[in-house]
Amino acid sequence: MTTLPLFEPFAPSASIRENLGIIARECRKSLMLRAWIASGIFFMALPGTLLGFSNLMAISAHHGLGTLPAAWMEGHGHAQMFGWIGSFILGIGFYSQPAHGRSVTRLPLSCFILWASGVAMRWFANIYGWHWRALLPVSAGFELVAVILFLYAASYHKLPTSTQGNRAKSPMEHWMVSVLIGTAGLASAVIFNFVECVRLGMQGGLRSFPHGLDQKYLVVLGWGFVVPVVWGFSARWLPSFLAISKPSVRWFRAALCLDAAGVVFGVAGWPKPATILFALSAITIGFALRFAERPHGHAKTQGIHPSFSTFIRLVYAWLIAAGSMSVWAAYSDMHGGIWGASRHALTVGFAATMVFAIGPRILPHFAGIQSIFSKRLMLLSLLCLQTGCLLRVSSEPLAYERLVSFAWKVLPVSGMLELSGVLIFAANMALTFLIGRSAFAVNNPSQQAVA
Repeated sequence: MTTLPLFEPFAPSASIRENLGIIARECRKSLMLRAWIASGIFFMALPGTLLGFSNLMAISAHHGLGTLPAAWMEGHGHAQMFGWIGSFILGIGFYSQPAHGRSVTRLPLSCFILWASGVAMRWFANIYGWHWRALLPVSAGFELVAVILFLYAASYHKLPTSTQGNRAKSPMEHWMVSVLIGTAGLASAVIFNFVECVRLGMQGGLRSFPHGLDQKYLVVLGWGFVVPVVWGFSARWLPSFLAISKPSVRWFRAALCLDAAGVVFGVAGWPKPATILFALSAITIGFALRFAERPHGHAKTQGIHPSFSTFIRLVYAWLIAAGSMSVWAAYSDMHGGIWGASRHALTVGFAATMVFAIGPRILPHFAGIQSIFSKRLMLLSLLCLQTGCLLRVSSEPLAYERLVSFAWKVLPVSGMLELSGVLIFAANMALTFLIGRSAFAVNNPSQQAVA
């Protein structure tokens, strides 16, 4: 007498096993990207914006920098540029790279631990000064090694081959050139930071960069790193998202050349020609991305607020404002107010607004989630950020340059609005990752095969 098994074992076919392997790799890459994004949101909200808000309150109360340590300002800026923007870009970069087997998470995880630890130690050393002579070089070393690992992983990313022959390679697209220039800017900034942190640790009297050196460092970070990267991603994504034509290659190359020349002049210590070149590059990139042309269709705003296209265009209006105000600062600034307003227009008006606008469109998709948690929260965060940035950029020159005393009372209001926008954005993204509907639950081939 024989017994029949209750369940016949299921043996998936080779194609199903391959699909399951692809899904498993994508899940691991998405989880790794979520870690990068979560880290970036943490540094954006707490060590970055909250510290910047407290610094602004102290400056407004004393009608100037007063006794505020320069290290606190650098701690705020480092958390924003490296901890927030840097984490987002490195995370998206790793996600975009093809990977197989354990390399899907092993190398990105090592890079993530080094990068997050380095940024956290730098912030701690700047704010509290505990063993800062050791922490500054160690933190900078961690960040340098993390960028080297990222570049090592990116070196295995092959360019597409031409259809006419296996040996010939198609020319690199202009958006990739822009991202590579920005990556080179990041590497230069990290090396710059490491060398100076080692010098401070060995012979520095303060735990902050000298003012003149810090100005050159900010040029590399802003116009050498953030600007080309944002231009590259804009050229890659905006034609599809906004239903506009592809960027003009000639104008795009001109903008990159103007920006690169401006960075060279800025690092060389010639701010006037550098700022003129930055202003010209900001205008040129607008022509390159064809914002003035009429859309060919409707913008792709599925899952996000329909005001998306308006805020994307405001991003590049802020870039022109940042470039124009930098020219004004190079010729007329006396107390740092115009320089500060120009940098704020670049970092908040340009970079942060781009993240707040395009982040809800791409980050949930990359992280394996179908859509953002709330469209209304997306709009509210952008409105708070824009209003606060407008008040800050317009009132800071008036206050610092002693033109209008009432402007000192406007600065705290601008800080509160920007902080509110950042916290709303952080909450919206956190809720998206915690309770958002996973995209991997749809069309799972294993479930279809069992069914």
